[in-house]
Amino acid sequence: MLRNSGPIAVAVLILLLIASLYSWMVILGKWATFGKVTKQSRRFLRTFRKATRLQEIAAVSADYQPSPLVAVFEEVYETYKRQTGGSGPPRSLPALERAAQTAASESVTHLERRMTWLATIAAVSPFVGLFGTVMGVVEAFHGLAAEGTATLRAVAPGIGDALITTAAGLFAAVPALVAYNQFTARIRVFAAAIDDFGRELLNSLEEIPARVAGSRGAEIPQEVERGYYK
Repeated sequence: MLRNSGPIAVAVLILLLIASLYSWMVILGKWATFGKVTKQSRRFLRTFRKATRLQEIAAVSADYQPSPLVAVFEEVYETYKRQTGGSGPPRSLPALERAAQTAASESVTHLERRMTWLATIAAVSPFVGLFGTVMGVVEAFHGLAAEGTATLRAVAPGIGDALITTAAGLFAAVPALVAYNQFTARIRVFAAAIDDFGRELLNSLEEIPARVAGSRGAEIPQEVERGYYK
């Protein structure tokens, strides 16, 4: 079929082949990335809930780096250290909330990288194939005009180009569309998990107790079971 195709059909097929290969590269890359993110996020969350000190979590956070939860934790922890020097109750919870929101937004944006390419390929490929279809029909009419009679030999090359380019457009578009929808749903799940973790971390910091000691009313950190400020 390729040998019998015209130059326009070949150009369309090459363009669709490039788009299809790139979409599959993005699909496989996202699949592997999301698998790592899911696995490392579960491990990091277990470590976070078992730990009793922020420093313990910070010391091992690099081991779970693919997880977006780590980025949220590190951003909040750095903001907390700037506020308190690494000990004591936080001085400004709104600042910690803004740090968590910023880190969460950046993490979701990172997960969404190249997703627009999948959407673009899914939307444009059928129209590229349709262009090949139209040009194939035009070629079929030219064949009819050249032969002067409506024979199969006159219209077969043009109709063949039209059909093969239509099929190629669908072949490139359907996997990209399915992958885009599936990955978008997973990103929404990741975004919800990131927000939940941010709230859990902020709640842990907010629950840090302090007691007033001495006549000067100095606040002294009090050891508790989940003394994250230590």
